[in-house]
Amino acid sequence: MDSQQFREFGKAAIDFVADFYDNVRDGDVLPSVEPGHLLKKLPENAPEQPEDWQTVFKDFTSTIVPGTTLWHSPQFHGFYPTGTSFPSIIGGLLSDGLGVVGLTWMASPACTELEVVTMNWLGKLFGLPEEFLNCSSGPGGGVIQGSASEATIVCLLAAKDKMTRRLKKLNPDIDEELTKIKFIAYTSDQCNSSVEKAGVLGSMKMRLLKADASGRLRGETLKKAFEEDKAKGLIPCYVVANLGTTGTCAFDPLYELGPVCQEENVWLHVDAAYAGAAFICPEYRDLMKGVEYADSFDVNAHKWLLVNFDCSALWVKDSYDLINAFDVQRIYLDDVKAEVKIPDYRHWQMQLGRRFRALKLWMVLKIYGAEGLRAHIRNQISLAQHFAKLVRADDRFIVEPEPAMGLVCFRLAEGDILTKKLLENLIEKKRIFMVAASCKNRFIIRLVICSQFTNKDDVEVSWKLIKDETDKLIPNDKVHIKSQSIASINHIQNISICEKSK
Repeated sequence: MDSQQFREFGKAAIDFVADFYDNVRDGDVLPSVEPGHLLKKLPENAPEQPEDWQTVFKDFTSTIVPGTTLWHSPQFHGFYPTGTSFPSIIGGLLSDGLGVVGLTWMASPACTELEVVTMNWLGKLFGLPEEFLNCSSGPGGGVIQGSASEATIVCLLAAKDKMTRRLKKLNPDIDEELTKIKFIAYTSDQCNSSVEKAGVLGSMKMRLLKADASGRLRGETLKKAFEEDKAKGLIPCYVVANLGTTGTCAFDPLYELGPVCQEENVWLHVDAAYAGAAFICPEYRDLMKGVEYADSFDVNAHKWLLVNFDCSALWVKDSYDLINAFDVQRIYLDDVKAEVKIPDYRHWQMQLGRRFRALKLWMVLKIYGAEGLRAHIRNQISLAQHFAKLVRADDRFIVEPEPAMGLVCFRLAEGDILTKKLLENLIEKKRIFMVAASCKNRFIIRLVICSQFTNKDDVEVSWKLIKDETDKLIPNDKVHIKSQSIASINHIQNISICEKSK
């Protein structure tokens, strides 16, 4: 493909993406395909002869697109938002076009330094303590990881190394390998699966501690777990606090967990993958009270900040904890010794090479501005509140727990079996997508405002789809009769009470 063909193919691709988003409301959210559909359609072997881009593009639209879930449909309400925006897409295109691999500063100075700049911008917008920023006088700083999952395992490994070095300093004769076996990590039983997986990958037992009735991990629970494990000869090493749990978007109180970790020299990592983006709005920053106790803090910019996957923003209070854990030197990686503070990001992550991810973050921050991003988040929260109001107006439903951020959890008052059946029926029709969770041992349905295109009318369309399907399971007239009966009973009881008082 030469540059002229590239221009033609690129223009067609841009037109496709623009049309795709312009018409994203029109199609089913879920594709009408069965497992293995693409395996049957595509040939078993790669083509021997080159094909022209027109043929390839036709194959893309006819075979690939029909099997794609519409993550950015206004009726996609599953999991959490996955960010996208035209500025981010352009940033990704330009990053791919430049084609740099940021092994070291010299490998692409702009790749490293734009990451420093944008991570400082973002950290300040969140209101993080200055010690987490690259521009501080200390060793802290921010780095872009691939995902919150990656950030959690990176910090677990750094915590493991830091605790080993600390114990070795106290007792140079300890057996490092036997000591590491005793390390233990902690998190809430409401954590994301990736947190538990970090323990598996990092060879560290991860205790899932029971959250309170509101889904929060409390300080006294953590302190008790520390005491229990220390009595068994184990060594508390790593704690993951959740600011916005996956199931119900509950917020662990950092101001309780932090002092417990600090007293035992245990690394406190904050997983704020989704909800942390809301901290760019000052009215939500009380939810991260106690963040000064954290050793690391992560937010997925690719969830709620209109940046395409992958772009997970991780800040650490002491970058030397990462460097000490991951520094492996080779002569071909020797770099220019700068007088200014320039991080060598290959020591801040698992992989050696890195893409120019800061470019799409920079594009979004520049084109939307802080106010544009705040408006986006506030709007989605207001849409979630509107949906909750619609649900509460129907006696057949219970909203529980209280809505948080852009998430509303609800269930049918008739019980778990019908709630589960409702979700199954809705997914089968493919017009709306939601996923389940558990709250107080009850089956609940989660509806998240995910798409940047969602408006009030779209929310009401989603509610109508849910309501219409519920009508088939629990006719509304029965609820009306039931409500009248309850009202009549209450009326009779009130008359009886009044008669007695006379």
